[in-house]
Amino acid sequence: MLNFLEYGDTSPATPPLVIAHGLYGSGRNWGVIAKRLSNTRRVITPDMRNHGNSPRAATQSYDDMADDLAELIRHIGGPVDLCGHSMGGKAAMVMALKHPELLRRLIVADIAPVMYDHSQSHQIAAMRAVDLSTVTRRSEAAEQLGAQGVEPALQSFFTQSLDVTEKRWRLNLDVLDAEMDKIIGFPEVTGVFENPTLFLTGADSKYVSPEDRPLIKSLFPAARFAKLPNAGHWLHADKPREFEAAVRAYLDA
Repeated sequence: MLNFLEYGDTSPATPPLVIAHGLYGSGRNWGVIAKRLSNTRRVITPDMRNHGNSPRAATQSYDDMADDLAELIRHIGGPVDLCGHSMGGKAAMVMALKHPELLRRLIVADIAPVMYDHSQSHQIAAMRAVDLSTVTRRSEAAEQLGAQGVEPALQSFFTQSLDVTEKRWRLNLDVLDAEMDKIIGFPEVTGVFENPTLFLTGADSKYVSPEDRPLIKSLFPAARFAKLPNAGHWLHADKPREFEAAVRAYLDA
């Protein structure tokens, strides 16, 4: 089962919120937002397969990630509310379509159920190129990533998944690289999720376009759309307070 962190109120009066992180992330990345939201509900932040402290697996398909989330939700007790960002958002959508009985509400953060053409394998190459034998602190790894052209924000993000003591990445880079076509794609799925769904995007992001809306509505007929001003794809990092407020307002409506 997926490794997870949990925060807050365990009262059954409010459904738990599960937050599925994106590629190269971990549940720990969402700790600040999870702690804030946990003043009114239990919040669960899992590490997706091949990330963080969750099991290593041979695949990174969305069917498998959706089943991982379903197993976790059955373990903690559903139905739950589910929020997923980027890769986690795609996994959350497939989970909702395959196991709708496990969810009350769904929030999809800055991703659409479509194939993208921007492979992230170059980031894996950058992480592989870091000489971990010389690293004694994360800042040294960040410096090596910067020398390869990785922007400062991503240097900080990637090194959160670095175990400096063990001198290893908490990411299964080999599988993530091999499965990149699946990660940037979206599987053929059947079914419809009829419960309330929010597609929350960054106003400065191009990951979800108006052209995607007919497909989204065919799979999620109750979908609503909202944008966070002055936020990009990493909307929860660009505007954390506004993201938290939007999630809270939607779940409490």
